[in-house]
Amino acid sequence: MTQSQTPPPGDRIAKVLARAGVASRREAERMIEAGLVAVNGEVIDSPALNVTPQDKIIVDGKPVGEPEPARLWLYHKPSGLVSTNSDEKGRTTIFDKLPEDLPRVMTVGRLDINSEGLILLTNDGGIKRKLELPSTGWLRKYRVRINGRPQEKDFDTLRKGMVIDGERFQPMQVTLDRQQGANAWLTIGLREGKNREIRRAIEDIGFTVNRLLRVSYGPFQLGQLKVGAVEEIRRKVMRDQLGLEAEPEPEKPAKSRRVVRKKPSTMAGRPGRPKEPEETGRPAGRGYSNKGPGRSTGGKPAGRTGGKPTGGKPGRRPDGRPGGKPVGKNPRR
Repeated sequence: MTQSQTPPPGDRIAKVLARAGVASRREAERMIEAGLVAVNGEVIDSPALNVTPQDKIIVDGKPVGEPEPARLWLYHKPSGLVSTNSDEKGRTTIFDKLPEDLPRVMTVGRLDINSEGLILLTNDGGIKRKLELPSTGWLRKYRVRINGRPQEKDFDTLRKGMVIDGERFQPMQVTLDRQQGANAWLTIGLREGKNREIRRAIEDIGFTVNRLLRVSYGPFQLGQLKVGAVEEIRRKVMRDQLGLEAEPEPEKPAKSRRVVRKKPSTMAGRPGRPKEPEETGRPAGRGYSNKGPGRSTGGKPAGRTGGKPTGGKPGRRPDGRPGGKPVGKNPRR
């Protein structure tokens, strides 16, 4: 009877490289087979290796650091750019145009050079692989302009699914939006991303695509994002939409509690007595004035009172005349 062997600690090297944002798992495996990856000073030629955080990994002469938290961005790809990391024909890629402060990222799916619109970018190879799988079931929507005057029945083949050059295309959601001169606008939704799938399907039914714009990828929308702009998706939204668990936050050092001792208030040199409130011209409390001999003991604040004087002779006016007589010339008698 053979005993089960305990698996080695750590994770597969390709998974670690994908998690660190170096490349997808498949691309990492190709880099390993090409001799571009070294672990602890030794070049490896097989992805069948587990590594731990203690191992030192070098890829193409550059050390691989600790994996960063998973992140996701929206990118509005303009027409005329290639979606690959490098192009054998020397054409400009989207990575040549991304902001310099953006970390190392990978594309989720691709758009051909003449297509435009939404591309998702991520620094996590696991997320890239998950979102590209047809089993994820996310609907991708496109605005498509074709040359000609199609009818609804022309798209029945696309809606049922079709086979082109021996390749099976899944059913598409097709809506004929409007006719604009010699062109017609469509909205097409599909759940897989085969190479030039929409263009090939439209050509198969006798029309030509002259503009293709991806407007959504699952729950993520292009919206009003400007051409060439990049916008990061909030991590909570990303985790909720992808069904990911919240990543543990690093522990913060405990703050030492600062004890502040209050000084005793003083008044007239005698400690322990509360300080009187400053004069503000308003009553210091309900039914009380701030200070002075004229403090009121009733419900009205002390000071100037309304109504008639309480007794005695009328007071004098500012000019010295007794109160009650008008100031100025004597009235006629």
